[in-house]
Amino acid sequence: MPTTKKENFYFGLMMCCGMVLFMTFYNLLNHGLLGTITVKEILIQLILVFITAFLLELFIVGPVAKKIAFSLPYDKSKKVFVILSLAFFMVSGMVLCMSFYGLMTSYFSNGLNGEPLLKSYFSLVFKNFIFAFPLQLIIVGPVVRFLFSKFVKGKNITEPLAEVY
Repeated sequence: MPTTKKENFYFGLMMCCGMVLFMTFYNLLNHGLLGTITVKEILIQLILVFITAFLLELFIVGPVAKKIAFSLPYDKSKKVFVILSLAFFMVSGMVLCMSFYGLMTSYFSNGLNGEPLLKSYFSLVFKNFIFAFPLQLIIVGPVVRFLFSKFVKGKNITEPLAEVY
């Protein structure tokens, strides 16, 4: 787990990269666009989604999720509870925000094919959450924590972090 602002930045960057990569391809596949758009369009999509997701994670969702997760009454000395709590609130916040981003992108590019906006949003949130939460817990989270501890945490970074981990 990150303990400084710099480590927190790198950890968020790594986590965001992994989740954006998987979630972008999941949504392209889900909407039947994977074989119909070019590699250039996929790269542009990945870059735009990454920038949006990282800014949301850094400034809005991350701080709110941490505040909620650490305010709950559970044993914070048990790392697994902290990881599960943070993962749940981070994934929930990011799914709510990024599903809205995806819906608006879809709406402005080709419409919703007659589907009501609210129904489309909640359907998208549901589909994204059932993929993102297990993805975070089983694949991206463990891989990022391993890589973070191996390549970032081992470095001597001394800037203190305001939040308690």
